[in-house]
Amino acid sequence: MFTGIVEEIGTVERVGHQGTAPLTIRCATVLEGTRLGDSISVNGVCITVTERDERSFRADVQPITKRRSNLGALRLGDSVNLERSVAAGQRLGGHYVQGHVDGVGRVMSVVGEGASVIVRLSVPTELLRYVVERGYVAIDGASLTVATLRSDGFDVSLVYYTQQETTLPGKRSGATVNIEVDVFGKYVERLMGNSAGGGVTMDQLRRAGYT
Repeated sequence: MFTGIVEEIGTVERVGHQGTAPLTIRCATVLEGTRLGDSISVNGVCITVTERDERSFRADVQPITKRRSNLGALRLGDSVNLERSVAAGQRLGGHYVQGHVDGVGRVMSVVGEGASVIVRLSVPTELLRYVVERGYVAIDGASLTVATLRSDGFDVSLVYYTQQETTLPGKRSGATVNIEVDVFGKYVERLMGNSAGGGVTMDQLRRAGYT
């Protein structure tokens, strides 16, 4: 589990393209306290550390992960958002992010607006059903608030800190980004679809913790 608060921007040092496609990332902060078998979010994708030294870590990227995320398109020198998994009792600065990417969106534009930067995204229709205005969404692992919802996607507004601490402001039009929607919406949909009669009662939702 992650919070969507990016700890560091790492650099892709080595990319494998066969089998489990080992990925090596140069970094510093996320190596602190990290052991083999620990999870690190790379552009919002939860992957397992298989090797590490004082300046980098390696993880294997499964074929299905490459198909469902932008990790398969990474090249040497690319920058990636990194976050260690959240520890029990740690403050939750963003929202609950699983590191299970739902799909890939595409950057339409990145435009300055005063001190903010507005990123406009095109998102597959099957994901938009879980997105609400002023709700949470994880973009390349960064926890952000949906500023404007559109029929083909949504906009997010980046404050100065997010501009400095994530890769998002540097994205060009057409670039792909990993999208993870808020998991609670998917759970509610599942409960409603599987209940007798095709719906759930308010009492059932209260017991499940959604109201």
